[in-house]
Amino acid sequence: MTETVQSIYLLKDLARLSGHSVHTLKFYLRQGLIREIGRSPSTRFRYFDDSTLDRLSAIRAWRRQGRSLAEIERVLPNGAVPAGGAETRSGPT
Repeated sequence: MTETVQSIYLLKDLARLSGHSVHTLKFYLRQGLIREIGRSPSTRFRYFDDSTLDRLSAIRAWRRQGRSLAEIERVLPNGAVPAGGAETRSGPT
């Protein structure tokens, strides 16, 4: 049996890997576009995983297509990124 191991990132690491600023990521957190998967009990640092990177990639692709954040929220209401990212969806209907 093979087990898939996901990486865990701090906010600053997520910013570096995604190309978004920490400020933008905090905004996306407040808006509910991304979610932390947990927090450190001692430091209260937020933890994120690879699915958050996928979600940020999809958000960036839709933003480049001129989609508003409100439209993107409607496309990804439950936090699920469609397989293949933004390219598999034509956008909100």
